[in-house]
Amino acid sequence: MRVLVTGAAGFIGSTTAELLLSKGHDVVAIDNLVSGRIENVPTGATFVEGDCGDFELVRSLGSFDACVHFAARIEPGESMKYPEVFFSNNVASTFRLLDALIKSGVGRFVFSSSCAVYGNQVEMPIDESRSIQPHSPYGQSKRMVEEGLNWLVSTGRLRAASMRYFNAAGGTVAHPENHRPEIHLIPIALDVADGRRDYLEIYGDDYPTPDGTCIRDYIHVCDLAEAHVLAITALEDHAELILNLGSGVGYSNREVAETVKRVTGREFEIRYTGRRPGDPAAAVASNGRAREMLGWRPERSDLEVIIADAWTAHQSI
Repeated sequence: MRVLVTGAAGFIGSTTAELLLSKGHDVVAIDNLVSGRIENVPTGATFVEGDCGDFELVRSLGSFDACVHFAARIEPGESMKYPEVFFSNNVASTFRLLDALIKSGVGRFVFSSSCAVYGNQVEMPIDESRSIQPHSPYGQSKRMVEEGLNWLVSTGRLRAASMRYFNAAGGTVAHPENHRPEIHLIPIALDVADGRRDYLEIYGDDYPTPDGTCIRDYIHVCDLAEAHVLAITALEDHAELILNLGSGVGYSNREVAETVKRVTGREFEIRYTGRRPGDPAAAVASNGRAREMLGWRPERSDLEVIIADAWTAHQSI
């Protein structure tokens, strides 16, 4: 198949592009390099520097069998300050992309959504039938795209999978997690363990959780990539899929920090500060539907494996 991967110079996009290439697909990788890194784009992909929301550019690339769409702003806290940036980038650009793809006859679209659409849920784990009530413009932007995709599917314009993943982590030497700026707990903790930062700052120690810190479900980026590739095939039999991608196990921020210390063998200082706007107390996935619909198995998503892989990748940066 010929597959367009947007955001292909980013952490998850580049890992997925690499996997698609390894399975014999023809990959066109597009990224505007605002936050992605050109060195992340795998050898073998045809790279196009540009904005995936550029209608004429996307049309000029010809037809594809499928598109896997990762390009987006991903910082919930930042979205609380600048909602308009997130709606412009994550929503408006996505629909310009979709317009171009549909006019080019692209039939399958796999969308990088987020557990942020669920907002602050109380009961864990969260399954796909749970109410949608995002607590940040970031989460709302993902919800808006999902709703638009539902209309496109219901009117027969395309087939679509919305992949609501929880916390992507891990990495490989070829594709380390290395955002600009970095906002995720594990790579920041690894920075501290490696002496690149003076201390680890954890947002909030007064949440209604056993140790007062947020609880998150971490999913290895390689398992995420596998699910996206499986979803392309699954859309042959299903017009629409909405799937959680997570390990099904939650770890508190404090537990993650202690696991980083154990895996790296490094001690470091932890400082607790106020809560970050838009952060729910807990988010843990029920992944049964993804297992059933895709035949997916998250094989590398044990927390120690994730952190060990991330540590190896981190030292290559």
